[in-house]
Amino acid sequence: MGNIYLSLLLLFVSFVTLSLFFLFYKHRSNFTGPNLPPGKVGYPMIGESLEFLSTGWKGHPEKFIFDRMTKFSSEVFKTSLLGQPAAVFCGAACNKFLFSNENKLVTAWWPESVNKIFPSSTQTSSTEEAKKMRKLLPNFLKPEALQRYIGMMDTIAQRHFATDWENKKEVTVFPLAKRYTFWLACRVFVSVEDPNHIERFAAPFQDLASGIISIPIDLPGTPFNRGIKASQIIRKELVAIIKQRKTDLADGKATPTQDILSHMLLTCDDNGQYMAELDIADKILGLLIGGHDTASAACTFIVKYLAELPDIYEKVYNEQIEIAKSKAPGELLNWEDIKKMRYSWNVACEVMRLAPPLQGGFREAINDFIFNGFSIPKGWKLYWSANSTHKSAAYFPQPEKFDPSRFEGAGPAPYTFVPFGGGPRMCPGKEYARLEILVFMHNLVRRFRWEKMIPDEKIIVDPMPMPAKDLPVRLYPHKA
Repeated sequence: MGNIYLSLLLLFVSFVTLSLFFLFYKHRSNFTGPNLPPGKVGYPMIGESLEFLSTGWKGHPEKFIFDRMTKFSSEVFKTSLLGQPAAVFCGAACNKFLFSNENKLVTAWWPESVNKIFPSSTQTSSTEEAKKMRKLLPNFLKPEALQRYIGMMDTIAQRHFATDWENKKEVTVFPLAKRYTFWLACRVFVSVEDPNHIERFAAPFQDLASGIISIPIDLPGTPFNRGIKASQIIRKELVAIIKQRKTDLADGKATPTQDILSHMLLTCDDNGQYMAELDIADKILGLLIGGHDTASAACTFIVKYLAELPDIYEKVYNEQIEIAKSKAPGELLNWEDIKKMRYSWNVACEVMRLAPPLQGGFREAINDFIFNGFSIPKGWKLYWSANSTHKSAAYFPQPEKFDPSRFEGAGPAPYTFVPFGGGPRMCPGKEYARLEILVFMHNLVRRFRWEKMIPDEKIIVDPMPMPAKDLPVRLYPHKA
């Protein structure tokens, strides 16, 4: 009997050993070939994903990149991220190469988690859906078209500060910034502005954002699982809004040009087909994420840095007060006012350099190609990192120093400042983000000075940058 147990144990150990051998062999075989970039590939399935993500959780998102730039190559190194063989491209020349070869050598790529969280994209692919989305985006995201939204943004900002900031001694900034940007996104994209209506699907957005860039393990309690559930909640609410809009358009209670939702409902493809409701819901969901999470991070860190740098605050305050003095009582901000906010925007840009809302992005090689003497195989994933230039002394002397003057005149060298990406895939909402950030700054500094309640609070990345404790501040209202 003992021999039988021993034989079974040896058989089991042999099976496990062989399975691990083949797993490691298959993993390693994805990284074999002549002239591949230097680097390491980690373990099967997870690769170096945990190290990549954990440096952000610990408050040093650039560490993963700079450690490997130093050890392997300052421009490109290999790794394995989110279950995929990958090459990380670093520096301005690499940014230029990737951004300039969009749809030639590389194309956009998102992790499998994106296809699961946005189910309609699985009918084709998230890449094809993104191309459709860019064709659908109407002209109102251009600067000249967005001008008509400035007064509305100012109105919402005034309501936001009156409701959530005024008459309070202390506030926690990050959740309030998310509330402000989400309110604006709901108003601009789907014409929803009732706070109670917005609150019903604002809460799940953090789970959704965390789930998008996560290891796609669909088990209870994982970020991926929470992201899928959050997506289902928000999509259900969006479908109800879409159904109501269809009725309102038919009854003449809504206009075809009032927002992107109407545009999507009334636009057909080359075959005369209109989009399904769930398809529209997924696309609106993507827009709400893009118009919400990145801008709220930028607004939050503007509060952080202005608290730490009173001389910078004073210059922003003086610029905004001069604009306020030029307005009649009750007059809203307009395009001419925005154009006067040059120093404030330089400050916002320096904030986004030090804490880029978009840490980087993925591409996929659509053909084999050679870059700097290294072979990049077709199908490999390519990651560009904002921090590889933003925090490099080669592009920004004394990179840890806060210096808005970097953005005066011609500003930084091309492909070094990339908070909105670049090339054909530069964020189409860049100008929209600029407006909502500047309107936020104007309304903030006119009302308050403030101080941080946790002086050494660090920035973490999960997956967007955020203060570890949500940035509590003590408010000091200006005397009337």
